[in-house]
Amino acid sequence: MGRRPGVLVRPVSMEEGRRSPRISRTAKDPVRLRRAIVLLMSVQGRTVKDITSLMRVGEDYVRDVIHAFNERGLDPLDPNRYGGVMHMLAALDLATSKIYYRIRRRSSRPCATSPSTAPITAPTRSGTPR
Repeated sequence: MGRRPGVLVRPVSMEEGRRSPRISRTAKDPVRLRRAIVLLMSVQGRTVKDITSLMRVGEDYVRDVIHAFNERGLDPLDPNRYGGVMHMLAALDLATSKIYYRIRRRSSRPCATSPSTAPITAPTRSGTPR
């Protein structure tokens, strides 16, 4: 069985070279800090095996961070906190409220689901309020 090919970071631009140490010094999020350290160690020429033994993370994690950096730059260092079901529900609530607002604004009558501002009156014998 042969050795797996090494994964290395692409050549880093001057701006990325300045930003990555700053991120590793000032990061408050542990995920962002871990990803920045993996990136810096790879830039220094450390192998994936060295990084996994020092950082106590899996080889797949290191490879994923390096590949993401090679494709998109420093953007993948930020964790994706807004993915998943909760984000979709928030977007759905926003869309629903926008639709409700449009209907409410165009209609002269209040919608059935909106609270009425008119006082509640007792029904008359014919069944309709006065």
